[in-house]
Amino acid sequence: MWAELGRLADYVKNRSPPNYPPGPRALPLLGNFLDLDFTFPHLKFAKLAEIYGNVFSFRFGSDKMVLISGYKMTKEALVNQAETFVDRPFSPMADRFYSSSGGGIFISNGEKWKKQRRFALSTLRSFGLGKSTMEECIREEIQCLQEEIQTHKGEPFRPAGLFNNAVSNIICQLVMGKRFEYSDHRFQTMLKYLSETMYLEGSVWAQLYETFPWLMKRLPGGETQKDLDPSNPRDYIDSFLIEMQNHKDSDGGFDETNLTYCAMDLFFAGTETTSTTLQWALIYLIKHPEVQKKAQAEIDRVIGQNRLPTMADRANLPYTDAVVHEIQRIGDIIPLNALRVASKDTTLGGYFIPKGTSIMPVLHSVLFDKTEWETPDTFNPGHFLHKDGKFRKRDALMPFSAGKRVCLGEGLAKMELFLFLVGLLQKFSFYVSDGVDLRTDGVTGVSRVPHPFKVQAKVR
Repeated sequence: MWAELGRLADYVKNRSPPNYPPGPRALPLLGNFLDLDFTFPHLKFAKLAEIYGNVFSFRFGSDKMVLISGYKMTKEALVNQAETFVDRPFSPMADRFYSSSGGGIFISNGEKWKKQRRFALSTLRSFGLGKSTMEECIREEIQCLQEEIQTHKGEPFRPAGLFNNAVSNIICQLVMGKRFEYSDHRFQTMLKYLSETMYLEGSVWAQLYETFPWLMKRLPGGETQKDLDPSNPRDYIDSFLIEMQNHKDSDGGFDETNLTYCAMDLFFAGTETTSTTLQWALIYLIKHPEVQKKAQAEIDRVIGQNRLPTMADRANLPYTDAVVHEIQRIGDIIPLNALRVASKDTTLGGYFIPKGTSIMPVLHSVLFDKTEWETPDTFNPGHFLHKDGKFRKRDALMPFSAGKRVCLGEGLAKMELFLFLVGLLQKFSFYVSDGVDLRTDGVTGVSRVPHPFKVQAKVR
């Protein structure tokens, strides 16, 4: 009897409105939690989309959400209905982490989010984002990375730590006005913890916290103002501190606690995904040596092996540019986009989406959409080339999401990926020993990272 009453109570509490998106049958209390593939959740959602369509429902405990798959439907939600789906839903984990700080940039909503995003973009631009000064900063870091790789003298080494250090140095110079040496043990340790955090936030433990926060809470588990010159800010932190002085009574999130979270958000966004993309680049270029050689031949022809690359070279390197874009696609770095919440009643794919419904765009489904890509499951730079060999832009490439919440570091990441990869291929040929097989299945957390691997680099 009690079981029947429990099922009835669950039905009454969680019954869906008319014309709500279909989905797998949910269990009382648990919802569809047991249906999840905790190793490759994006692949499970892809299979469910084949059964229920590109707009389907799913329950984590009693929390209902709608998953969006495919390029056309994702664009409809994130771009065409951008205002409706601009905000983030409440997150127990984020609430405990950010507390009442204002939510940094990533998780905040409303005017506070608009002010912080606008301030971050304008401030980072003033310190070189998208300008030649930033390009020069990246080119200098390329030299440091090349020199560090050369110290291994052709012996196997793990590229993950080096790439993390190199890429994070770029955002560090924007945010805090300094870079860190590759021999800095404390910085390397911090980067290691950063990677572990990215995994844990996307793991089953994070979803358990979101679904059952009352249970998980019971499980065990700075900047300086002394030399600040208001007339001459050196970086994002200085600019934020100055803004704090100008907005002491503002509710825009300009306080010391939120500075910590905003700086952390920028550091996360500016390090992990770009570094991970470069790791996938080595894996796919080693597994496809003909692609590596063809890109190197183009680089040699256009730039040579002595001058460092510039962004002006990209127009003359269509094949290499196509390789960079194809790595972003098949690398599938962020397979599940962060949640959004409907600010009003709306429809998607003909289904009713009530106000307050959380939606999750499955970016994996966009990058591997069979209706958009000729060979979606194959590493194929030709996806980004016209028949005459010129570069071809593809709207279905959405590694940075889309719409109003598109990654604010997209421009910087694109610049870094192109310059770093060209600089690496210009100087080295990458390979592994006979019998070593590099895996492409990856480890999925918030981002999808390669299994730990080593490579060898031969100076060209």
